This record gives sequence, C-alpha cells and structure tokens, in this order.
Amino acid sequence: MTDTPRSRPLFLGVLPWPERRAVAHALRTETVGGLVLLVAAVVALVWANSPFGGAYEAIRDFHFGIPVLGLELSVGHWTADGLLTVFFLVAGIELKRELVVGELRTPATAALPVVAALCGMAVPAGLYAAVATAGGGSPSGWAVPMATDIAFALAVLAVISTHLPAALRAFLLTLAVVDDLGAILVIAVFFTSDLNPWALLGAVAGLALFYVLQRLRVTGWWCYVPLGLAIWALMYNGGVHATVSGVAMGLILRTTRDEHEVTSPAERTGHLLHPLSAGVVVPLFALFAAGVAVSAGDLGKVFTSPEPLGVVVGLVLGKIVGIFAGTYLAARFTRARLNPDLAWADVFGLATLGGIGFTVALLIGELSFPATASQGEQVKAAVLVASVISACLASLLLLRRNRLYRRLCAEENVDADGDGIPDIYQHGGDSPTTAEQAD
Repeated sequence: MTDTPRSRPLFLGVLPWPERRAVAHALRTETVGGLVLLVAAVVALVWANSPFGGAYEAIRDFHFGIPVLGLELSVGHWTADGLLTVFFLVAGIELKRELVVGELRTPATAALPVVAALCGMAVPAGLYAAVATAGGGSPSGWAVPMATDIAFALAVLAVISTHLPAALRAFLLTLAVVDDLGAILVIAVFFTSDLNPWALLGAVAGLALFYVLQRLRVTGWWCYVPLGLAIWALMYNGGVHATVSGVAMGLILRTTRDEHEVTSPAERTGHLLHPLSAGVVVPLFALFAAGVAVSAGDLGKVFTSPEPLGVVVGLVLGKIVGIFAGTYLAARFTRARLNPDLAWADVFGLATLGGIGFTVALLIGELSFPATASQGEQVKAAVLVASVISACLASLLLLRRNRLYRRLCAEENVDADGDGIPDIYQHGGDSPTTAEQAD
C-alpha cells in the first residue's frame, strides 16, 4: 500500500514544545560562547603575528604541574588535555540527552541526522586522504576535517542575523552532537600513545565507581569532583586522550528524574558547566591553539601543500557533499517528506555551515602532527581558512533565504493569548503537541 503524504514522516517540521525549549536554551549558550570563541581566535591570531608573538609562544609553551604524577604539561597542553575535558563532558551530556529524549531516541527520528553526520564525516576524511596522497603528503590528518564546530557555526548565524527556523537549528545541533561522538571515537581509537594497562584499569574502576554512585543517588560535588579528577589523571597516564574521560562521565550521568527531583543530575551538571564550557574553556583553548604565525607565503602553502589543501577541500567541499547527499538519500530511503515551507536549498545552506570546523579540528590537527611543527601550523592555518570560507559561503546562501526564515519564525512565535506558549502548539492541526503536553 502506498504511503499518503500525510502518513509519511515530516523532515524539519515544527519541533515539539519541550524539545524546542531545550534546544533554544542549548543554542543560546552556544551562540554566546561562539561569539567569545571568535574574539579569542582573533586575539590569538593578532597576538601571534604581532611584535609580541614571542611572548605568546613563551606563555603557550610554559610548563607546570605535578611531575611525580606525570602531569607536567605546557599551558597549551593543559587547555587541550585538561580544560577541554569539560567541553567533552558537556558533549557527553548532550549526547545522552539526545539518545534518551532527543532526536536520537528512536531509529525513525535518528536516521536522518545520523546518516547525514556519518556521510559528513566520511566524505571529508576520504577527500583529505585522496588530496594528500595524490600530492605526496601524509594521510595521517584524515580525521581533521571530520568535525563541525557548533559554537562557531551559531556565532556566524548570530553575526549575519539570520532567523533560521528552530527545526533547522535543532538539526544542526544534532549533527554536531553525532559529529562530536565520531570525533571522540576517532581520538580514543587512533590517537592513543603507549598504553599503561594499570592506569587504564584504574580509570575504568573510577568510571565504575562513578556509575555506582549515580545509581545509588549519591549527590554532592565533594564526591564527584575529586573522583572526576582522578579518572582524568589515570586516563591521561593510561595513554588514552584524557578528554575521553569527560565523555564517559557525561554518558554515565543519570538523565531521568526521581519524583522528588526538579532536574536530573545530567540536567543540573549541564546547566552548570555549559556556560563554563562555551564561554571560558573553548575560548581559552582557541586562544592557545589558533595562534598561528601566518605570512603571505604561509597562506599560499595552504593551497599548495598537500596536507593543508586536503583539510580545506575536506571541510569546504567534503562537508557540503557529505551532509547534503547523506540527508537527501536518507530522506528518500525513509520516505520522509520535507517541510513544505522549506526547500532543499535550506539543507544545502545548513550543510555549508558544517564546514566550519574549529575546536575539535584544531585538537585533532595537533594530535595528527605532534612531531612536525611546520605541518601542524599549516594544518591549523588550513582549518582557519576553511572555516572562514565555509562561513562566507553559508552566509551568502542563508541570507538569500532570510526573508522566508523571518516569516516562519514570526509564525512559530505568535502567542495571541500571552500565556508563554506559541499558539502553534495549542490550536491543533499539524502542531506536534497539545497544550497539555507543552505544559
């Protein structure tokens, strides 16, 4: 029997009211953090290319820590291996929320964003490998163009003042969450140093204790902060990138609420750490990772040297092809119908935003070329150049549709009775939820 248009799943339709509120809160924090991130990146570039560039390098390379625990790191490594763990902890919490109550909770709703994200990781990696290998370069940076920086992308949307509908923003957020998961797996599997089994065993034991404490409903920062620091230190000394510990703890945090609880532990932790991650941790990482001394000759090498050229092609072209083709094919395979108010041109513009790779791309770039300073700097420059190109392309494409987006946003937010809930969620029809569900 042929599906009628009414019975086919709707792609990029109006979000349910609870999901829309959660997405709006997450995106608001990411947008503000993205603007701070942009400022930090500009400061790093200006500082590194100013007469005070030597001071920048001296601060970035200054070592301190606790040598007896194997934790004497440079300032740059403390931000990448230490502070960035908070970012990945928040990513783990967001992934857990998506798996439990978000777009990834059922195969039907997860298919489109997951396939789009997987294609958006595989195609850039393949293009990088092809370009780098064809030019006689190293294929070791294949993972650099895989990840999308959601904060940077949302900052671009804020700067160009688009009124992107909530469904498109939610789809971009879900793509970024799956991207982060892929990057985490890549870091854990492919970027491990000499493994220390005893330290890893200790980290696993710490995570097991973390899980037990969550199930026993034990609360209090005095318990979890020391345990989390111990897990991080053991993971670092175990040879696995320490940021993996943050993801693991985020996935373990309980997302369901007990009867006496207003919010779950995952919600409370995310609410506490999300602003810290977006507004402090990621900008600090950018400050010490994006400071690349760039001359006209160096910019030329971005388009002539095989490794940086592979990064640019992977991010700019690979993300567009991967995300758009993956979304289109998944929609055809699942027989999903596109929201009639939108067009595939909107998905194409969103795919272009996917080429903005910053935080995770810079981190993987450092891990891919740890012993080659010149290549590492060129790859960093390539990430920055590719992100700027993608941001400009996305701005041109999305601004052309901004009049439509403005109208859709106005319609979505009409609240004639002034009760705080948009009328679209209360007047039946095609609305995704009733007023009772919205409450």
